[in-house]
Amino acid sequence: MNVPYEHSAASQALQLLHQRRSIRAFTNQPVPQALLEQLLQAARAAPSGANLQPGRFIQVCGNARIELSNALLRNRQNEVEEREDYGYFPRPMPMQLRKRQVAAAQALYSAIGIARDDAPGRESQFERNYRFFDAPVALIVTIDANFGAGGYMDLGMALHGLQLAASAVGMGSCAIGAMASHAQTIREVLQLPADQHIVCGVALGWPDMSAPVNQTITQRLPLSVYFEQRSETHFCSHSEAARCPTPTA
Repeated sequence: MNVPYEHSAASQALQLLHQRRSIRAFTNQPVPQALLEQLLQAARAAPSGANLQPGRFIQVCGNARIELSNALLRNRQNEVEEREDYGYFPRPMPMQLRKRQVAAAQALYSAIGIARDDAPGRESQFERNYRFFDAPVALIVTIDANFGAGGYMDLGMALHGLQLAASAVGMGSCAIGAMASHAQTIREVLQLPADQHIVCGVALGWPDMSAPVNQTITQRLPLSVYFEQRSETHFCSHSEAARCPTPTA
């Protein structure tokens, strides 16, 4: 006898996908190394074209973490600009995407009570990216420079797998794209070779759900915006439209 869908493990898994959110405040409870390794092994179970499994996860601990955060904060405070290893945002940013970016920022700063004109408050919150939000686990994610765009797709699936695995055991995480803006500094501090492109950072640990920042909720697009169905096998270009035969019932 089939288990009713609403009570099935599949339903619980779907709920996990919807409940995952970026966590930016953590308790000081340590993460056992064995558990971290289990999460990373789960992440590596993600799909990978030709099973190439691109990307590396580098845990930054102790003095190395302190030195890295200090160097990144100095860059930010001194307005040091570095060339990113890959382009994240479209340039120029289309207005419809800019609106989504602004809405996400408004959701974050509203949750923590920082006004739009509070530049120091916003800067202080942004600088927390470079401290990995004080999470017990700090990761830098890299990819070999010789990989094409498909490697980033595979690595992105592994990153999502890591975040879902963390959620499944009651942990929280936040991918930190701001790290990519200081690729050369990260390579220098961590003594990484030039062919290791800096993709992002990851903060990982046990979420402090009493922190207002963790109440941030962003809205995802409605299905109608990004999903469509095609039932015809032949489509005409605009110039051919006048010559295209009209389907009969």
